[in-house]
Amino acid sequence: MVARTARRLRQQAGGELTPSQAAALSTIDRHGPLTPSELADRERVSRPTATRVIAVLEEAGLVDRTPDPVDRRSYLVAVSAGGRELLARVRTRKDAYLSRRLRELSPDERATLDRAAAILERVLEEGDAA
Repeated sequence: MVARTARRLRQQAGGELTPSQAAALSTIDRHGPLTPSELADRERVSRPTATRVIAVLEEAGLVDRTPDPVDRRSYLVAVSAGGRELLARVRTRKDAYLSRRLRELSPDERATLDRAAAILERVLEEGDAA
């Protein structure tokens, strides 16, 4: 069910980015600036995969690359102004879709979803701490 929900939200977001590019951009937005290795770890992909995704995002003007002040062999990547604008548009479309769908539910169904969301959040937070 979670996978279907994520897939539907990706469809509503539009096709401007592939799922892996969108996930990487969101991760950089939430946790950046990041090194390619940090992005790879957070996305659970190989470093070469993260590097390729970063290159595509950089070419599209969605991220900026700067030298890593700690490790001169590496670099940091952060979301650019264009990347933030794209994320805002995507999130707005997803939010609008969810709002329309949630308005169709009964108050009891919405309350059930609120409880389920709280449980899922707790499960995910506990999983991150482990």
